[in-house]
Amino acid sequence: MEIMQIRYFLEAAKTKHMTKSAKNLHITQPALTQAIRRLEKDLGVPLFAAKGRNIVLTEYGKYLQKKLAPLMEQMDAIPEQLKMMVALEGEIIHMNVLAASGLVMEAIIEYKKEHEEINFQLQQNSESELYDIAVTTKLFYQGQEEENRFACGEEIYLAVPENGKYRGRTSVRLEEAADEGFISLLGSREFRYICDRFCQHAGFTPKVIFESDNPSAVKNMIAANMGIGFWPEFTWGGIDNEHVRLLKIEDPVCRRDIIVHYNRNKTDSRNVIEFYEFLTGFFEKRKRMNRF
Repeated sequence: MEIMQIRYFLEAAKTKHMTKSAKNLHITQPALTQAIRRLEKDLGVPLFAAKGRNIVLTEYGKYLQKKLAPLMEQMDAIPEQLKMMVALEGEIIHMNVLAASGLVMEAIIEYKKEHEEINFQLQQNSESELYDIAVTTKLFYQGQEEENRFACGEEIYLAVPENGKYRGRTSVRLEEAADEGFISLLGSREFRYICDRFCQHAGFTPKVIFESDNPSAVKNMIAANMGIGFWPEFTWGGIDNEHVRLLKIEDPVCRRDIIVHYNRNKTDSRNVIEFYEFLTGFFEKRKRMNRF
């Protein structure tokens, strides 16, 4: 069955009058009659029977109408549904957040205060390219400057207890912490990979006593003086514990880049670009505020 045959059949089944149906379909009555006959031939059953000047559905016709009418209604609704999807999609920003998740959430909350109509869908998938905005981190950012890419350098400090060899100090060589117990993110996280590289450069493999895929859990454990750990300069902010100090790492140089990137993958990307500009500005402002 072809779509046009189905439309012709359903119109004739509704009006039960060939001439009237042909007029509604803007075709000639003989053309409609031929199309119905071809459909009956293809199906091998009669769909209509003559009744005076009108026609009536056979049992086969009634069955076919019952099955096809809902399908055609759904098909006819698809264009409008797609238009609605496009309209709604413009108000949804899809984000892939692989770094600075806490700071990103703060930015979203702040942004929503003035843009209640904008919604966000977040994922954490290093393999996915299906996003409007991605927030990632790299040990070194070596890409060329692009209009839709922002890179923000961030120093990594070492959070240590305010006692013993660390008392009163403002800096440390990373090799001095080789025998300490580290609290870290899971190895699958990019930040963990970066910090492990720092340790390798300092000549040791960190002794991890606690690890989690939740940055907040790691942050809280370090802040509670349960072990030492790497602490990003501005994405994690300060430590509210007088017994924990943040020390500048003198050697090796411990820095990373937070990279924010957006895709132009929508017919109208204005909402994406506007939030991208807000987010990058939010990052820059927070970095200025949280310098130690």
